[in-house]
Amino acid sequence: MIRTARNEDAAAIHAIYAPSVSTGTATFETVLPGVDTMRERIHSRLQHYPWLVWEEAGEVLAYAYAGRFRERAAYDWIAETSIYVHAEAHRRGIARRLYGALLEVMRLQGITQAVGVITLPGTVSVAMHEAMGFSAAGVWRQCGYKLGQWWDVGVWQKELQQATNPPAAVTPFPRLPPAAWQALLATFADSPSHT
Repeated sequence: MIRTARNEDAAAIHAIYAPSVSTGTATFETVLPGVDTMRERIHSRLQHYPWLVWEEAGEVLAYAYAGRFRERAAYDWIAETSIYVHAEAHRRGIARRLYGALLEVMRLQGITQAVGVITLPGTVSVAMHEAMGFSAAGVWRQCGYKLGQWWDVGVWQKELQQATNPPAAVTPFPRLPPAAWQALLATFADSPSHT
């Protein structure tokens, strides 16, 4: 099932995230944040953006969330997305379905653009983003130093809906009527065909 993250998911989410911090480059964070910090991140992010988890038999296998792209008010309609999947749950279509659900909830909020930021080469992540309709929007050269080397970062962008002029305010996630998004989550969880 796909559902909203809860405070009690913090330990499972931290465990999924930890390898990316310690030995990977999906994040440029270099020190494990700890379960309490992860709990605070979940709580804080959910004040405005969706944070979703994929759960099977009571176990969280993946999570995806949106977050503010930049602080200036002019960027209110664009959000950065992230997804992490437990190593034992790779290649099962979970990432596409969970990410697809996240993007649809963002669209319901009134967000017009999603941005994925990928440490290159990031072959699997690039392929997933492009299969879901993201387009390459640029590369930041040698912008991150981790694991003894410099890394390029690519930016992929997807239009979720056409921007209007003037735009309506983005609806904070907690203010979306649950009926508007709960059935949508079930649809993505049940159907492998969503991209």
